[in-house]
Amino acid sequence: MDHVTDPWERHAGWWQEGFTDGADAEYTEQILPLAADLLAGYDRVLDVGAGEGQVSRVVAAGGAATTIGIDPAAAQVLEAVARCGGPAYLRAGADRMPFAESTFDAVVACLVFEHIEAVDEAISEVARVLRPGGRFAFFLNHPILQAPGSGWIDDQVLDPPEQYWRIGPYLIESIQLEEVNRDVFLPFVHRPLSRYVNAMADNGLVLRRMHEPAPPEGFLARASEYREAATIPRLLVLVAEREG
Repeated sequence: MDHVTDPWERHAGWWQEGFTDGADAEYTEQILPLAADLLAGYDRVLDVGAGEGQVSRVVAAGGAATTIGIDPAAAQVLEAVARCGGPAYLRAGADRMPFAESTFDAVVACLVFEHIEAVDEAISEVARVLRPGGRFAFFLNHPILQAPGSGWIDDQVLDPPEQYWRIGPYLIESIQLEEVNRDVFLPFVHRPLSRYVNAMADNGLVLRRMHEPAPPEGFLARASEYREAATIPRLLVLVAEREG
């Protein structure tokens, strides 16, 4: 895709303004601290789908000797380079990474695979560039939250009225172009959790831990509209290790 047809090229500015440099409470209060914790102590780290580099910068600031971020959108890579912070950046897709086998001690993918159609190829590439024993920190919007048609329902028929979470067709893999803001349409791929776990297993990435963290108080203080939904998992983090 080029700048005209690729929605991530056209809407890179929307993402950079709304979700980076402290603009988004969820990144600031939960995602970035968790990424820093999971990647602490790893020297060579690859950030897949790095965008403008906020995760890469956190990793580099945490002491990684080498941090590289890749993203297929030129507008994101150029902004990442402009914001500096230590990492190096390349324009590349997750399904064809320009690195030799076993190059990295750790790979992180933060809310990226929901937008990748070639999921099997991308996970295979993650396993290929990881050294044996290396860590894969895999951040996802929780699939149960992202299933098409899911959302809060205010049921006024019941007495008393009740609010509950409706789950859409969770088991069906699908791709949709979603309007995430006025005139901002981005592709989202929904997959059940088993799809990701089995793809990792097929490529020698062994699941070690799974996190479904509740929203921290710092996030809820800045985004109070989510307080009533604090028991519904928004984030899923899979921590895997490449088999030796």
